[in-house]
Amino acid sequence: MATLLHIDSSVSPHGASVSRFVTETFRKVWEEQHPDGTVVYRDLAACPVPHFTADSCAAEPTHGRSHTPEQSFAATIRRRLIEELEDADAILIGAPMHNYTIPSTLKAWIDNVVLFGRTVGEGSMITGTPTTVVTSRGLSYAPGTPDEGHEYVQNYLDVILGHAMRLDVGFIVPEFTYAPHDPAVAALLPLFEWSRDRATKEAEARAKTAGGRSTADA
Repeated sequence: MATLLHIDSSVSPHGASVSRFVTETFRKVWEEQHPDGTVVYRDLAACPVPHFTADSCAAEPTHGRSHTPEQSFAATIRRRLIEELEDADAILIGAPMHNYTIPSTLKAWIDNVVLFGRTVGEGSMITGTPTTVVTSRGLSYAPGTPDEGHEYVQNYLDVILGHAMRLDVGFIVPEFTYAPHDPAVAALLPLFEWSRDRATKEAEARAKTAGGRSTADA
């Protein structure tokens, strides 16, 4: 039975968030493909995980030494998040651009799940897990655009998720999300609608093939 780990991090609620709209599309199709599957859902905006602290670092889940109460709490949180990641056969992440980078809540989740010898490096149980990242942005930061050099979302996530954690990462990038809300860029509304529709189709297609490790092992 396949398990999908679905993470949203947009501060905007459902109905107002493009990244949530696209991840929801992916999830619905994935559930159709896996009627007996399980979805583990984390809304990091509604229920943020603790930011990484000295207690988090001192209480790495692999350490067996005695902990203070604060370290034990931090270790419990990290262990739960890492186990959710290890148990997932497919991963879905909504990562909208906030002030040129990822939401701080998503960074907190990443800091908690990155652990050498467990999710990074030799012996990792998550290597190759199919991972879809929906990274919406108000304008366009694609190669060749004037703002190309200000893209710190996809570049960062490709390094940390793809290179360091060795996940099989693919990106879906809906752009021009300011257009429906900002009169200054209202002329870009057709581009926004085209980009959103393209992202939706990409999400549907990826969800149909994101069988995960359990399907490959079957």
